[in-house]
Amino acid sequence: MTVITTFKEKRREKQIKYERSVLRDLSINTLKERVRQYFGSTKIASSLIMNSGVEEACYDIALEAFLLGAKFSKFGYHGENIEQVRMRCFNEEKHLIDTLFNFLLYWGNGEEGVMSESLYYHCEQYVHVWWREGYEKGQRRHKLRLH
Repeated sequence: MTVITTFKEKRREKQIKYERSVLRDLSINTLKERVRQYFGSTKIASSLIMNSGVEEACYDIALEAFLLGAKFSKFGYHGENIEQVRMRCFNEEKHLIDTLFNFLLYWGNGEEGVMSESLYYHCEQYVHVWWREGYEKGQRRHKLRLH
């Protein structure tokens, strides 16, 4: 008797395998350093970063943005420029930015005030930097045929 698998299961297995291989290039020290770099200077985030739950949420968003960039890097490898590729995943990237921003606002207890717009730009830059790094790593993997 043979085991029947679906295409969804195979696709998911392949995606998990690819994500694991891409994440091997990432270090925890880089994650910590970037969180402090982008959110250590803001008033709301500097008080929140001491909370490990908030810091872990920043790591989660960074990993998701990194994987999103790596996933969409195949379009860049096939000839699209980086801005066209970024427009392909605009909604996903916007969702990550909004998620991080709303999370920081929620845990800020109303301390942000006029700083909320500045905080949004920090979140936007943070997600974009991780997306770009994932994109570059993914393209490198495609060039080396490691995908």
